Amino acid sequence: MNHPSRATAHPAAGAARTGSKSLILEGVSKRYGGVQALDTLTLAVEPGELVSLLGPSGCGKTTTLRLIAGFEFPDTGSVRIDGADVSALPPNKRGLGMVFQNYSLFPHMTVGENIGFGLRMAGAKKAHIAAQVTRMLDLIRLPQYGDRRIGQLSGGQQQRVALARAIVNDPSVLLLDEPLGALDKNLREGMQFEIRRMQQELGITSVMVTHDQEEAMTMSDRVVVMSHGRILQSGAPREVYDRPRNRFVAEFLGTANVFACRVSARSVQSMTVATLPESGNAPVEMTLSLPRALQGDLPGTLEVALRPEKIAIDAPKEGHIRLRGQIVQHVFRGSQHSYEIDVPGLGPRIYAYEQAFSTDHAGHARGQAVTVSFAPHDVVVLEPDGVPAAAPDASIAPVTQAGPLASEGAR
Repeated sequence: MNHPSRATAHPAAGAARTGSKSLILEGVSKRYGGVQALDTLTLAVEPGELVSLLGPSGCGKTTTLRLIAGFEFPDTGSVRIDGADVSALPPNKRGLGMVFQNYSLFPHMTVGENIGFGLRMAGAKKAHIAAQVTRMLDLIRLPQYGDRRIGQLSGGQQQRVALARAIVNDPSVLLLDEPLGALDKNLREGMQFEIRRMQQELGITSVMVTHDQEEAMTMSDRVVVMSHGRILQSGAPREVYDRPRNRFVAEFLGTANVFACRVSARSVQSMTVATLPESGNAPVEMTLSLPRALQGDLPGTLEVALRPEKIAIDAPKEGHIRLRGQIVQHVFRGSQHSYEIDVPGLGPRIYAYEQAFSTDHAGHARGQAVTVSFAPHDVVVLEPDGVPAAAPDASIAPVTQAGPLASEGAR
C-alpha cells in the first residue's frame, strides 16, 4: 500500500514534457476560525502527473487548491513548484493555469480573443498570439471557431475554450476546479476523455478537485481521498478502488459490502485465518492478507470489504467461498443487473452486480434462493478508522523528472 503522503511513479509521468514541474505541499495547515480546514497535509505531485483530490464537502480539497493557486496562504508548511517556495507569492506570480466550474469566459470576446487574453496581458507580440491561438484551436478540435462568440458555443465547446485559455501560457501547473460540473452526464463523460487527452499530450502537471468518483477514476494518474483536512489514502485509481485502506475510503469510492468476521488463527505475520459465520451452517474459514497497521496485535474481530462486482451468483468456482442467500431486490441498469441479497452472516443485506451480456438473461427474480460466491483474495481487511496513517518522512526527497474559486471554508 502506498503511503498517503508520497507520490508514486505512473505511466503518464513518463510522458511528461521537458520542463514539466513538480508540485510539493509539505506540512500544510489552514484554519478558518474554529474550523481546521487542513491538518498538516503533505502531498507530492510528479511532473506531468494528474492528481485528483476527492472527498465530500468539507474535506479540505478546495482549500488545498486555493493554497496552491495563491488565493489563500498556509498557516504552517510550504507550497513548492519545481523546488521553489511559492507559499507567499500572489496567484499571478506562480505561473499557473486555472479552469473553473463556470468557465469565466468573456462573452463580449470571440473564442480566439478569449484564448489569447492571457498572452495579451503578458505583452506578447501579435504574431506570437495568433500562432498560439491557432495551435490551441487545433488542440481543442475547434479549428474553425476562432471568430465565434462565446454565446454561440455549446457547454462542451465553452469548456474546451476555457481549457485552451488556461494552458496557452504554458503554465507550470494546471488547476481544475470541478471542471465538468456544469455539463450534463453524456457530455461530461465525453469531456473526461478530451481533458485527459490534452493533459497527456501536453504533459502538464495537474491537480483536479472533484466530488465525482467516476470522474476521478477516469481522468487521474492518482486519486487522493481526503476527509477532515487529511489524506486518508493516495494511489492509482485501481489500487485505491480494489484495496481501500479503511471503511470511509471503501464506501466513498464506489459501493462496498462491509461486514465483520472473527479471527480464528494467524497463519503468518502478514496473513490471518478469519471465520465467516453462516447462519444454519458450519462456519466458513478464509485466509486474508493483513494491512501493515494490523500486522502486530490483532483484534478479535476484523472489518472487511467486498466489492459488489466481485460476487458471483449461482456460478461458484473452485476455491471460492460459497454462501446461501435470497434475492431481495433486482434492478436492471442497462449494462448490468444490480441485486440486493439477504445473506445470513453478512449483515442485513449485501449488494452484487452481474454483467448483462445478453438480453436472454433476464436476471434473478425477487425471492429466488441463490448461492453467492467470491474469492478470498477479493476480500479486503480494513484498518479501523481511528488508526492513524504512518508518519510522513521528516523531509521529502526531490521529485525526480519522469516522463474564480469561491471561498468555501473547509470544502
